[in-house]
Amino acid sequence: MHRTIFTTPVVNALLRGFSLAFLKMTGWTIEGSLPPQATRSVFIAAPHTSNWDLPYTLMVAFALRLNPYWMGKQSIFRAPFGGLMRWLGGIPVNRAQSSNLVAASAQAIAEADGPLQLIVPPEGTRSKTRYWKTGFYYIAQTARVPIVMAYMDYATKRSGLGPLFQPTGDIEADMAAIKAFYAPFKGKNAAQFEAEAEPIE
Repeated sequence: MHRTIFTTPVVNALLRGFSLAFLKMTGWTIEGSLPPQATRSVFIAAPHTSNWDLPYTLMVAFALRLNPYWMGKQSIFRAPFGGLMRWLGGIPVNRAQSSNLVAASAQAIAEADGPLQLIVPPEGTRSKTRYWKTGFYYIAQTARVPIVMAYMDYATKRSGLGPLFQPTGDIEADMAAIKAFYAPFKGKNAAQFEAEAEPIE
């Protein structure tokens, strides 16, 4: 995978110090840690309701010493900011080719020569939605890696890593269990967080 802000020496250390200071100053509590068996994993990023989610996610990733990559729509990777978005860990997504995305993402995780956490927002969009895309589930299942239930609760200013979840193959039961975990958490625009599973196409 390409070099990111998290793998750039000196910059990484400086931004980790800034992130820890800013989160503490603004009242955020960071919880959990990444288990050794999840250095390669798929992160659920939920709830995802605001543009503010990205900078906060990056700061929490620095605080927890993660090596994350995240998916974003192709339009935000256009010039002149495409290079910056990739350096921040971004991977452009063509939403019209989601089936290929699952295979490509799983392959990238399997072939990574070091730790790699792929962040996938299940809503797939910041707009109000009733459905959760299940691409994150199929990526983890195909790559044979655990799902990390990462969360950001603006109501209590808590963010971090919840339990690991290993897909069983029973997607209806698994999605019900995952969504039950996320039910108490509120996004910055809480009214937009409303989820039912919808298979990725």
